[in-house]
Amino acid sequence: MQTLIVTAHPDPESLTHHVAHRLRDALPSGSAELADLADEGFDPGFTLADRQTYRTGAVAPPDIVAEQQRIDRATDLVLVFPVWWWSMPALLKGWVDRVFVNGWAFDVEAEGAMRRNLGRLTVHLVPIAGDDAGVYERHGYGEALRTQVVHGIVDFCGARRGVTAFVHDSESDDASARGRAVTAAVDAVRRAVVDRHGQ
Repeated sequence: MQTLIVTAHPDPESLTHHVAHRLRDALPSGSAELADLADEGFDPGFTLADRQTYRTGAVAPPDIVAEQQRIDRATDLVLVFPVWWWSMPALLKGWVDRVFVNGWAFDVEAEGAMRRNLGRLTVHLVPIAGDDAGVYERHGYGEALRTQVVHGIVDFCGARRGVTAFVHDSESDDASARGRAVTAAVDAVRRAVVDRHGQ
């Protein structure tokens, strides 16, 4: 069992980082790696070389190969991110754009047939949401995010669906309620990872 926790927020004091660290510490010692894309300086810009890799399945640039190898070591991938404009931050979306490509996450075969390569990986989401659950339900934001990320990325690459654990009301003045939401999200992902591996 190895879990890769990926986060993308420029502020190391953010609730996003707090949740990511809480989750890492909640998992069995030595079983989780935290990838802070902002701190590591990951370049989310999709380049001509990335386009060539996507089109042909050729070997990706070295920085992308390193990210793919990091995921290859994991049984579980957890994306912890703030919801900005009802989606993930550009840094995390760029990471997905550049890393989850043809030749690694999937293969486009003859006559457009598709082989999905990430069946060994379970992907969990922890979106940090500013609004309450009622707003998300009324406007369909939660479902839109699941469609975009769970169906559009996880399912497309053949990975297994894990837990989606929202932390709602992240900007509330009620620190106690926010703390309970964080604890619930961390516990949900921890249980999903540990229980699946029989720990």
